[in-house]
Amino acid sequence: MFILTTISDLVQISPEDFQKPSAESIEDNLNAKYANKVVQKIGLCICVYDILSASDGLIGHGTGIVNVNVECRLVVFRPFKGEIVAGRISSASDDGMRIALDFFDDIFVPSNLLFPDSTFNEQEQCWVWSNEGQEYFYDKTDWVRFRVEQEHWTDLLPLAPSLRETGAYSERKSPYSITASMMQAGLGPVQWW
Repeated sequence: MFILTTISDLVQISPEDFQKPSAESIEDNLNAKYANKVVQKIGLCICVYDILSASDGLIGHGTGIVNVNVECRLVVFRPFKGEIVAGRISSASDDGMRIALDFFDDIFVPSNLLFPDSTFNEQEQCWVWSNEGQEYFYDKTDWVRFRVEQEHWTDLLPLAPSLRETGAYSERKSPYSITASMMQAGLGPVQWW
């Protein structure tokens, strides 16, 4: 679910950060740039794990900003295909259900990847699995186990200023989302098993 990824980047340390130790300034700048952000084809960056190397700083002419080339490792959320993960049901609809982790909520389980004989109960707004005469409910906020089936990447381009001002644009998609399934023994609400 979590991996370490090595990246190289140019860090710019402003003069107000000079009173801090160099390693702390570099780490703070890297965390500000990457923490809680999706990097395409890498995943959701959580934080800096460690700094592997840093060059000598070069002072920018006229600005006083120090430029440092850094190689570091980041803790990244990117579950692999087939991995079993636990989360909570955040919402349900005819199409399927959304699952949220404490820090990530773009996980969707489509209706065709639920157990066979699962139906959506409009009145309760939840999915129900009928098995051998028993009804099992997928209630909102239940802890569930799900299997990662696919990941989706969307390259988000900046919006043109004219579109931003008029609001004439479609809803923005998530840069990273996961499609999951709950159709194997042991998957679904934890209290079932």
